[in-house]
Amino acid sequence: MPVGKRKHDREILALAIPAFGALVAEPLFLLSDTAIVGRLGTAEQAGLAIASQALTTIVGVCVFLAYGTTAAVARQVGAGRLREAARQGVDGIWLALGIGVLLIAVGVPLSPSIVGLFGENAYAVDYLRISLLGAPSMLVVLAGTGVLRGLQDGRTPLRVSVAMFVVNLVLNALFVLVFGWGIAGSAWGTVLAQTGGALVYLMHVVRLARRHETSLRPDGPGVRAAAAAGFALVVRTVSLQATLVLATIAAARQGTDAAAAYGISARIWLLSVFVLDAVAIAGQSIVGRYLGAGDVPSAREATRRMIWWSLWTGCAFGAFLLLTLPWIGWVFTSSPEVHALLGGALVVVALIQPLGGPVFALDGVLIGAGDMRFLAWAQAAALVAFLPAVWLASGRGLEALWLAIGWWMLARLIVLGFRARSGAWLVTGAVR
Repeated sequence: MPVGKRKHDREILALAIPAFGALVAEPLFLLSDTAIVGRLGTAEQAGLAIASQALTTIVGVCVFLAYGTTAAVARQVGAGRLREAARQGVDGIWLALGIGVLLIAVGVPLSPSIVGLFGENAYAVDYLRISLLGAPSMLVVLAGTGVLRGLQDGRTPLRVSVAMFVVNLVLNALFVLVFGWGIAGSAWGTVLAQTGGALVYLMHVVRLARRHETSLRPDGPGVRAAAAAGFALVVRTVSLQATLVLATIAAARQGTDAAAAYGISARIWLLSVFVLDAVAIAGQSIVGRYLGAGDVPSAREATRRMIWWSLWTGCAFGAFLLLTLPWIGWVFTSSPEVHALLGGALVVVALIQPLGGPVFALDGVLIGAGDMRFLAWAQAAALVAFLPAVWLASGRGLEALWLAIGWWMLARLIVLGFRARSGAWLVTGAVR
């Protein structure tokens, strides 16, 4: 293998492997909470599920705080402007704090109405109200993660994520099972774990700012620029979430068994998303740094290597699904009806894996390049392409529904592929 390829492979793996660990640690929060709250009763567990879905949606929309900050900081690092990189990090933290305070002000009093969108549950209201008090910490964790990844540091976010999971598990067990605080104890445990993680990131950003003699005060233009870049990513994320919601609705209309089978197949598909998203996160850091340094050839070569890694990872995951198909369904369900529906769905899930690899890689590359406005329009266009497909798939079985999702992935690949080949995204400099 040529020296250049080995160099890019080392860079990609050095960031992708810890990113995958951090991504896996995040859903473990919910799993540990579910296991502990499940001992309280069905109503409490249902309340946790409802409140967690609301929180997951909020955090998902705000993920731009991590992605946008990663790209902005990486560009400054590539340009050798570490003081400006620190400034970008400080601005990202202030934006996270501002949005977090706004979420408290709006979300806490509206918690009953938010929960009412999913169904009446007093436990969900209690959990959501308490959890929203940790919104600033949750968002600071996102922004802080973006700062460190922009600095090409993937290990610290992994360590923080693992530590937060352990603290969350211990506090939840203590507050719920020992102190008897009920579902409120689970919420407080998560808030405290998130707050601890946020303090670690704040410490890193403060240290970075002092090292490069950067003011810790908010910079109005800088915060507004971060918000403007974030808005395009919000449009992208909302369009993506809308696609998944429409698919879930289409599955639910096919009956309880179909909804259950779709839910299982979607979780398996999301596992592949975690793997492929790790490469995309590496792309955000690496491509941003190369473009900041004005090194277009390295940005192109790194992109090719990330597409290669993602493509073969997707193929490997798809092959694994096909090989384990006779047994994997029984791991998740004991219902013969659900298992029968799941088999055909998983075949399609396996076959569309090779599409997902390049899509996720190119998504990360273009985020790293700061091509946010294009990504917003591209994801919205993919949603438009998905609408007739999901309509045609309605009532025709889960295989048809997953084929519609495959068509959506293909539409994304076509649009992102044309953009990557055009070179229009290869804008060099410390600021796009």
